[in-house]
This record gives sequence, structure tokens and C-alpha cells, in this order.
Amino acid sequence: MSVWNPPRLLNLAGKSLLTDETLSISSLEHLPIELFPPLFMEAFCGRRRKTLKALVQAWPFVRLPLGGLMQTPHLETLQAVLDGLDVLLTQKDQPRRCKLHVLDLRNTGQDFWRMWSVSSVHVSSSSSMAPGAKDRSSTEQPLAPFEVFIELHLKERSMDGFLTYLMKWVQQRKASIHLCCKKLRILSFSMDNIMKVLSMVQLDCIQELHVNCTWHLSTLATFAPLLGQMSNLQRLLISHIHMSDPEEQEEEHVVKITSQFLRLPNLGLGRSLVSQLAINFHLSFQYLIPLFLSRCLMTPLDNLEITHCLLTDSDLTHLSQSPNISQLRSLDLSGVTMTYSSSELLSALLEKIASTLQELYLEQCGIRDSHLEAILPALSHCIQLMCFSLCGNLLSLAIMEKLLQHTSGLPRLSQELYPVPQESFSSDGILQPGRLLRAQLLEILRDLGKPRIIWIGLCPCPRCGEDVCPHMEPIIYSGPAPA
Repeated sequence: MSVWNPPRLLNLAGKSLLTDETLSISSLEHLPIELFPPLFMEAFCGRRRKTLKALVQAWPFVRLPLGGLMQTPHLETLQAVLDGLDVLLTQKDQPRRCKLHVLDLRNTGQDFWRMWSVSSVHVSSSSSMAPGAKDRSSTEQPLAPFEVFIELHLKERSMDGFLTYLMKWVQQRKASIHLCCKKLRILSFSMDNIMKVLSMVQLDCIQELHVNCTWHLSTLATFAPLLGQMSNLQRLLISHIHMSDPEEQEEEHVVKITSQFLRLPNLGLGRSLVSQLAINFHLSFQYLIPLFLSRCLMTPLDNLEITHCLLTDSDLTHLSQSPNISQLRSLDLSGVTMTYSSSELLSALLEKIASTLQELYLEQCGIRDSHLEAILPALSHCIQLMCFSLCGNLLSLAIMEKLLQHTSGLPRLSQELYPVPQESFSSDGILQPGRLLRAQLLEILRDLGKPRIIWIGLCPCPRCGEDVCPHMEPIIYSGPAPA
């Protein structure tokens, strides 16, 4: 027997008001606060631009989380909302009921809309960030200037209509608008357009920056002064930077870049906030490691990624001796070829961070049996380790048995990703599906006697190109059978 769920009175009232748009606009001054969100959602779905514009001018909350209603940017809705804001910004005296101070265009605020309505309006549930500011009491007056929050993913040669319109609107009202972006990703975007966009953004609002462009080191040096203005930056990822200049110019560029890190006091914040440095430079770190770790970070890092570059013995020595990594939780050295470095130095680095390390990624590092054997004692001391990946290295079944023995005593280790044993390949380096040695690996786990799941696979996966994917093969040992 089906249960009848009648529409809520709030939704019926909103739909009734929208049947006469002129009446609904004229009644906003006397409308109960509870009707504003459902009425806004009804107007949003019906593309009632006049009603949306009027609702903005009378919005009784501090924040309007518009992005929480849009799965994809919608230019006409944005135009209607910004038209309403224009009226507010040009008025000397703000309407009595209006408390609006923040327009949030990020994919956040779904909880706000759900709280006021259980209608059939679809609200996207995916959200990477919580709403920035909570609604203030109705007696609190909004502060100037007006704030617009947005997440910027600069990845096209030319901006889409939504972003172009917003940037033009902000540029014309810079004196009264703060464009705030907490998470900024730059992916294959021209430097000219980057400069234009960031000239309108409050750089001290940026907390997370990901630069994944095929820049030369000189280009990054040009960008560095902007980086230095991001005074609240907590997470920094820089990748695919190439060297093309003579060595003396390389050093000059690195000094220019790292000098800006001195102006980022929050980048190395400790455990209370996420802090991360990720660097993927196609050049030697002979200048960067000592300059950055010794001079630029004032407090310890939580996460450190240095990938796909050449680390010298001097670099590893600087890393292991730096006080900035003493509380490191996550270390990613994937793609760093270890065959050119002393295994004892990597072991010393692991000993330094053994008491705090939770994640360790050594994928595609060229690690062979002798390298792994040298770090096993240090690895067995990493008592907080939860995730460990060695995918993409060439290891024998014998050394993998030693590895499983040394890590069997780690109480928190729950995610283990290992390469297919060397014996599974032919002399020509071709994988032989019938020689994956799963039975031998399972027997090793049985001998150790601890319930355990390990994942075995190629890195990257030849089928999908991912490092971790459903095509990886788990080997599961659930423990001894009950007597």
C-alpha cells in the first residue's frame, strides 16, 4: 500500500505566488522568512528572472548559496541575481529586511536549501567544501564590501560565458565587491588570462593552489609575486615545471620563487589545518630543497609530495635533516628515481618521520630488491602507517616476502599496494598472466597468520592508465579457520 505524501504548505504557497509574478514581487516586503528559500527555488526552476531579481533585493539571510542549486553554471540565473545585487549596491539605504552580504557560487549550501524545502527540486549532493560563513542573526548589519565566493578552475584558453560575464561585472564594481576564491586550480591557462583573472581576486582569500601547467621555470618565476600575496595559503601543489635556461638562470629563478614562500606563513601549519607542499619539477632540486625547507617553511609540514624529478644525495640529506618534516603525515616520492641515490639516505629519512608517517607512496621509483631491503628496518618502525604503495617497481617474490614480514607488525596498516612480482614477467619483460604468483603470496600471508588484504597490479594499469583502479587484484587472507 503506497503512502501519500502531500505537498508541503510552503511549497504550495510558493507555487501559488508564482502564478502571479507581479503579486509575488509586491508581497515580498510582508512575506514570512520561511517562504523565501522555497519561493527562490520555484523561481529558479521556472527561470522567473524578475522574481529572482526581486528576491535578491529582499533576501533576509546573510548568505545566498546560489551555487548549491546549480549543477552547472547557468548564465541567465546569474544575470538575474547580479541585476538584483546592482540595485542593492546602488542604494544608499539597504531595504529593511535585506541582510544579504555574501553570494556563494561554489557547489556548497545544499544543506541550506534542504532545510527549507523537501520539494522535488533537484539539489546536487556533491560538495568538496563546506559553506564558508553561517547566517548571522537578523539584527546584525551586513559588512561592506559585498563578497562573492567562487572556485576557479582555469583550464581553457578562453573563459566560458558564465565566468566572462562574472569577471566583467566584478571589474566594473571592484570598489564595492570582493571576489573570494579559496580553491584555485590553474590548468593550461595563458599567463595573460591568469593575470587578468587574478587581478580581480582577493589573493589573500586563497587557501589552496594547484598549478598543473607545462610552464618553464621562468614562467613560474613570473607568477611568483602573485603567489607571495596569497598570505593565507595552506595547501600548494605545483607540477610539470620544466627547465630550459642555463644553470645560473635556473638558480636565479628558483631564488625568486622561493623568496615568495617566505611571505606564506600558513603554508606549513601543523596538525590543526591541512597543509601540503607538492612539487613536480622536471629539474634537479639542488637549489630548491635547501632554499625551501631551510628558509621558507617556518612550521612543520603535514604532507610533502616531490614527484617525477631527480633527487640527489644532497637533496635527500637536506630532507632528512630538516626540522620542517618532523611531523610529516604523508610523503609521496613517486617518480623520483632512487637508483641514483644512496638507499641509506632514504632509510634515514623514514627513521626521521617514523613516529608520525601515515601515508607513503614510492611508486615508479626504480626501486629494486637491494634498495627495498635497505629501508625495511626503518619501514617496520613506521607504527602509524596506514597506506603504503610500491606500485611500478620491479621486485622479486623473495624481497616481497621480506616486505610482508617487516610490515606485518604495523597495527594500522590497512591499504597496501604492491607490484606484480618480477617472476611474473618473461625474459622480454612481458607479463605472463599464468605466472602472477597469487598462490605463493597468499601462502606467505597464511604463514604470517594475520588477517590482511594486499593489492597487486601494474602501475599504471594497461587497461585504464590509472595507478589505483578496479583492475588491481586483491589477495585476501581472512585469518585462520576456527577450530
